[in-house]
Amino acid sequence: TPPQKPAYPPPPPPPLTPPLVPQYPQKPAYPPPPPPPLTPPLVPQYPQKPAYPPPQPPPQTPPQVPQYPQKPAYPPPQPPPQTPPQVPQYPQKPSYPPPQPPPQTPLQVPQYPKKPAYPPPQPPPQTPPQVPQYPPKPSYPPPQPPPQTPPQVPQPDSFHTCEIAENYKIQCGAPFITAYDCNAINCCYDGRMCYYGKYVTLQCTKDGQFIVVVARDSTLPNIDLESLSFLGTGQLCSPVATTSAFAIYQFPVTDCGTVMTEEPGGIIYENRMTSLFEVAVGPYGSITRDSQFELHVQCKYVGTAVQALVIEVLVPPPPLPVADFGPLRVELRIGNGQCVTKGCIEDQVAYTSYYTDADYPVTKILRDPVYVEVHMLDRTDANIALTLGRCWANTNPIADYLPQWDLLIHGCPYRDDRYLTRLIPVDASSGVYYPSYYKRFEFQMFTFVSGGASDYTKKIPSDQPFTPFSEYVFVHCEVSICQITATDNCEPRCFRKRREISGSTKKFYREETTLISSKELIITQPISE
Repeated sequence: TPPQKPAYPPPPPPPLTPPLVPQYPQKPAYPPPPPPPLTPPLVPQYPQKPAYPPPQPPPQTPPQVPQYPQKPAYPPPQPPPQTPPQVPQYPQKPSYPPPQPPPQTPLQVPQYPKKPAYPPPQPPPQTPPQVPQYPPKPSYPPPQPPPQTPPQVPQPDSFHTCEIAENYKIQCGAPFITAYDCNAINCCYDGRMCYYGKYVTLQCTKDGQFIVVVARDSTLPNIDLESLSFLGTGQLCSPVATTSAFAIYQFPVTDCGTVMTEEPGGIIYENRMTSLFEVAVGPYGSITRDSQFELHVQCKYVGTAVQALVIEVLVPPPPLPVADFGPLRVELRIGNGQCVTKGCIEDQVAYTSYYTDADYPVTKILRDPVYVEVHMLDRTDANIALTLGRCWANTNPIADYLPQWDLLIHGCPYRDDRYLTRLIPVDASSGVYYPSYYKRFEFQMFTFVSGGASDYTKKIPSDQPFTPFSEYVFVHCEVSICQITATDNCEPRCFRKRREISGSTKKFYREETTLISSKELIITQPISE
């Protein structure tokens, strides 16, 4: 039997296998741990180890029994799952089996703790913390940078400065200029012609001229071309031509208030163009709806170039014959046509007949329409037109006699009259051979008074008697002849802010005028029934 007791020491060798068990915990979650149970078949080899019993020192192995407490060392591998503090409780259970080590079955018990080794798979729960990492994926909103595309909204580039309607295009440069030369002078080229664009074009000519072309569409809101001016004034400082879309200026660099500055190697000419704006004044403030426009123009001439100049003196040709057409003959008449049929147009019927010399003085009631016609006599040239300058009324056949009241100014109705004079157009349907020889307008009859306020908008108090200054009214007009051209139809442009006359231009000079006057008109009181 003693040798049988040494047989007990052999069991300690199996504990040697347990040390391998801690290696398995290092491989947690690996199901392979089940194979270790195959090691028990090695137990039959233990009888072979009885050879060791002769060296009884092995009995000292019992001290190895304390090695079982080393099994608690297994918990150290458990630190990885520090999160489950309950894991250390499993080693407490193996503490119970130690009293049963005598039976071999306890050896199987250590195998059970191997199963607790499965808890290490609990680290996967650590993966859930990775789940919160998925929320960071919602950080994908950063792809929102694409909305940065809205900065493309600055599409005001869609304003194309060269998109000009065909009927508004104005030739820029020589007739057969190339596209390169056209761009060099700041103009637009469409393959057929060079023309001014929708902006302000400045050109400095070699002969010392400013050429400034201003487009109405160069500002928002559109600029009033009639309100532009330079530093100086004068006949040369006005546009040489205007249309509903452009105003063209051309004047020497030494005129219109231009300031000259000398610098080494050159001379600089500077001017400034500004626009007037209309101000509406109210009881508590003033406003405007017009664009404020200010443009600095500058031409610099460099004097470092050398130019060869050849002067050839030729005998001047004989002068052209002088043509004298004599005085301008015009006639002023008052129409007296009456509408006698239903649907007739009074403006047209009024000029079907006129008062004769025997009818004067003509009697009118206040506010009665007076139809005036001025026409040119003894002419057959269809390329000329009659134009009206100033028309006014007074109380004397002498045109300069005072008091006076304006009817037309520069061919347009006097705007300070509450009862505006009305221009009546004359065309081919008017039944005259040369419509451009005729000018017609209509005003409402009035009388001059004394004792009233100087301001026509102020009515005389009812307690003050109405004192007619004179019963007679005479009409006077300044007339002249205008040469009709492709760019000037000799028609006045009136009330520009209310309507636009497409393609028309303004003539900025007036030739010598002729004065024509009417005979007297008498004001009478209406007959009461």
